[in-house]
Amino acid sequence: MLPHDLLNRALKASGEGITPTLRKGLELVAAKNAYKKLLRLKGKFNLRLNLDESRRDRDE
Repeated sequence: MLPHDLLNRALKASGEGITPTLRKGLELVAAKNAYKKLLRLKGKFNLRLNLDESRRDRDE
């Protein structure tokens, strides 16, 4: 069961109807999980970029 007070607070915060509000909430939950996974990778990749070379490739 969905708590009415939680739904009302979410509706007020979003300024939208129930379906868009719930959709945004679910997207935030999914994004949080993806963000946690990315944080676990922090420091495990050594990306060496040469910005001048990258820009030169783009301009050609």
